Amino acid sequence: MRPARVEDARAVAEAIYLTSPEGFDLFGGRGERALRLIEAAFASPGTDCSREVVTVAELDGEVAGAMSAFPAEEGDARRRAFLRLALRRRPPWRWWRVVRVARHGARHSPTPPARSLYIDSLATAERFRRRGVAAALLEAAERAARERGFSAVSLDTRSSNSAARALYEGRGYDVHVQVAASRPIPALVGYVKRLG
Repeated sequence: MRPARVEDARAVAEAIYLTSPEGFDLFGGRGERALRLIEAAFASPGTDCSREVVTVAELDGEVAGAMSAFPAEEGDARRRAFLRLALRRRPPWRWWRVVRVARHGARHSPTPPARSLYIDSLATAERFRRRGVAAALLEAAERAARERGFSAVSLDTRSSNSAARALYEGRGYDVHVQVAASRPIPALVGYVKRLG
């Protein structure tokens, strides 16, 4: 585990893209354009996937996974910064849909508990799955939360993501809230782990 470096931009973008391909395609354009948007956000301080909030896991000298985590209270400002960056990269006739989906997502996403470290994205590169990368990233988040005086770690995932849900529940995360699907936002489950 280590903080992300400038040279990790592409590997981090590829990992974070896996957390919401449909969303990143909407915000950035399909495929390569979406990856370039994530790379730009990684290079821009203050976004929800800026380098300063990304931790990477390395295996065999490669980035095996990435996690973006920050104080829950920073979430709205960081998402707005990402949205502004995305809008600058999209043609004006696409803005209304991007803004509409961003607002809708903000209203229908689980609200993390105050005074928690919020994991906005956590992903393992496909070739490194089933090797403990996600569990190690969760441990890193829990350690960072304790060091920074947070009372909990929070995150959310699609309710249909059974592998992620099993991991979180197996590591002591409790369901905090469940949010029904509201097109185009899927049904989501918010988790929290209280730190003692």
